[in-house]
Parts: sequence; C-alpha cells; structure tokens
Amino acid sequence: MRTACDVIVERGLANTRTADVAAAAGVSQALVFYHFATKERLLAQAFAYAVEQDLARLDAVVRSSAPPLTKLRRMLRLYTPAGRSTSWAMWIDGWAESLRTPELEKASRRLDLRWRQDLTQVISDGVADGTFDCADPAGAAWRINAVMDGLAVQLAVHDRVLTRRQFTEWVRLVAARELDLEPAQLV
Repeated sequence: MRTACDVIVERGLANTRTADVAAAAGVSQALVFYHFATKERLLAQAFAYAVEQDLARLDAVVRSSAPPLTKLRRMLRLYTPAGRSTSWAMWIDGWAESLRTPELEKASRRLDLRWRQDLTQVISDGVADGTFDCADPAGAAWRINAVMDGLAVQLAVHDRVLTRRQFTEWVRLVAARELDLEPAQLV
C-alpha cells in the first residue's frame, strides 16, 4: 500500500496504472489484480491506507496526556503541508476524485470528519479547563479546518504563491481569534 501511495503521489490518481504500481513494488501486474481485482479497488485501498496513516498520527496527538493548548499546537503543525507535500497531493486528488468514486468519498469523509471531531474535542476540553473561550467549539473547528484546507491547497499546489510561514501565521491568527487567544500562544 505504501508503494501504491508513492506512485499515486507521483503520477496522480487519474494517471496511476496498475502496471506502475506493480513495477514500483517489484511484482507482476497479475499479482496486483489477484489481490485487488480492479485498478479502482487498488486506488481506493491505497487511499484508505493513507487515511489510516494520517489518522494514526492524529490519534497520537489526541490521545496524549498533553493539555489542550499543546494538543492544538501539535494538530496545527500536523496539518501543515511541508512544501509540495506528498500527502496533500494525494488528498487534493482524492477530494476531486471523490466526486465520482464512492469508496474514495467514504475514506475522504472519514478523514475530514475525524479531524473536525478531534479538533472540536480539543477545543471543548480547552473551554472546560479555562484555556480557551469559545461558545461554539464545533463551529470553530469547522472554520479553523476550512481555513487550513484552503491555505494548504494553495501551499501544496502553487509554488511561491504562499509560504509555509504565511500559512502557519494565518492559521494561528484564525485559531487564536476563534479561541480568544493571542497568536503567540499557538507558537
């Protein structure tokens, strides 16, 4: 699955062939079809695998014993694309292809909803312990997540239109406004 993800990131979902994945994995194309039956099934399974990898990283943050502010900082860092991020290339492709492929839509939705649910929980925990002041944790999580998604697409797709530093500063600013913090508290 990791090899399939690497090929998808390099070639894109639409341009990935089973032969490409087989060659990269050092196996026959027949073996790929034996395990996955169709190209669509292979791509859906690879996408689901990538989702699980990202959710495992998110779980490590959310399940830690760190206070809500620390968890929030870690979540914001985890979400930030690193330059032309490989995982973001896959997510952008996945969102687009989810319009036509139910299995990809299901996996994409699972990842998106979990991010917002976990962000909502971290915000709610911070409100409960007095760290954050927010009347609508779920709405704040949606708004923070929407800004991160939009900026991440710009950062991942367009060279030199937006810097990683700008992304980070603007996300901190939005999160700080939503939670009645100073942006410096999110550094």
